[in-house]
Amino acid sequence: MSLLDLLTGNTSNQVAEKAENKFGISRNQIIALLAVAAPLIISYLRNKSQDAKEAEALNNALDKDHDGSILNDSSQLEARESEGGSILSHIFGSDKQNVENQLSQNTGISIDKIGPVLAMLAPVIMGYIGKEKQQNNVGAGGLGDLLGGILGNASNQAQAQQSTPLNDILGSVLGGGGQSQSSGNPLSEILGSVLGGGNNQQNQGGGLGSILGSFFGGK
Repeated sequence: MSLLDLLTGNTSNQVAEKAENKFGISRNQIIALLAVAAPLIISYLRNKSQDAKEAEALNNALDKDHDGSILNDSSQLEARESEGGSILSHIFGSDKQNVENQLSQNTGISIDKIGPVLAMLAPVIMGYIGKEKQQNNVGAGGLGDLLGGILGNASNQAQAQQSTPLNDILGSVLGGGGQSQSSGNPLSEILGSVLGGGNNQQNQGGGLGSILGSFFGGK
């Protein structure tokens, strides 16, 4: 399963339905948040995995707690929300509040709800990574390449798909209420900005593409 399959498939719809019912947030906002949170979390983990101890800790966590079953079992979503909060604290560290503030401002999800919603999404993203790790038989030493490959494949797919429902959602939610004002599509810009270390900031509308890139400008 590619990252875009995760973002556009049954799993994202199930997550959006659960979050909509629990938090009273529109499905489009939830899917848009997942679409930007997933590559952001994966990018942070890729950076952390360059350290051997962090890579080993991530490898152990994936083997122990994230086998991918959550992708097909929506009943785990609420039960693992507190776990998701701990995951986010470890991944983002001192950046956590800044990440939440920026995501709140640009998705329209209130700051008091953005943390709990992200905490619901985090185990899903980790489950996806764990499943990819199992399928590719990757150990701690190969996690950086695996995570980089996931992001690279997603970016290539996004650039190849000029019009998809996910792009429309992102354009509407993140583009200031209308279609993206840039020449590309919203998802490819978001992925490109994360992958490009903050240099690929072409969204003239000031959307999350440039903001996510800024998180990595000094990393």
